[in-house]
Amino acid sequence: MRRPGLGTLARAGLVVVLALGGAIVILLIVAGSDNPGGQAGSGPGATLPDAGSGQLPAGRHASPGNPADPPTSGRHAPATITSDATPITNDQLLDAIERGDVVLLYPGGQPPVALRTIAAQLAPPFTPALVAAGGAVILAPRRGVDGVIGVAFRHLIRSPSPADPALAQFVNYWLGRGGQ
Repeated sequence: MRRPGLGTLARAGLVVVLALGGAIVILLIVAGSDNPGGQAGSGPGATLPDAGSGQLPAGRHASPGNPADPPTSGRHAPATITSDATPITNDQLLDAIERGDVVLLYPGGQPPVALRTIAAQLAPPFTPALVAAGGAVILAPRRGVDGVIGVAFRHLIRSPSPADPALAQFVNYWLGRGGQ
């Protein structure tokens, strides 16, 4: 039986070293692009300052603020959203987006067909359990809103039209990336 020569062993060693080096480079690239909790400002829409998260003491509620400028973070009373296409409070909005849900605010009573389409394409049908899990696209009418406002934890997008493709990109990117 012939023993491998030094040249063969050296080549085999070089192949192993190159393979390990390549794997390390790939891991560094993947780790560098990680976005834990979705808090980096690299996604679609505007990144807003962190006003905190968590629950307020019993009996206190999130500030109502201007309905056209919904909050994207902040302490709030626990308030789960139980139905779609109905008005929501700031407490409900903050509770939902902190979990990872994305809320699309629109003027008027019934949501535009284009918003229903976005919701149907990017998330399972609305259920309170899906909201609690942070995987819902929530449609909610809101006074004072022009066009559509997309809200995710610390992120906001304004669009003049419910058919704007930027809304779907916003939802697709931020859905499931709550305040953790």
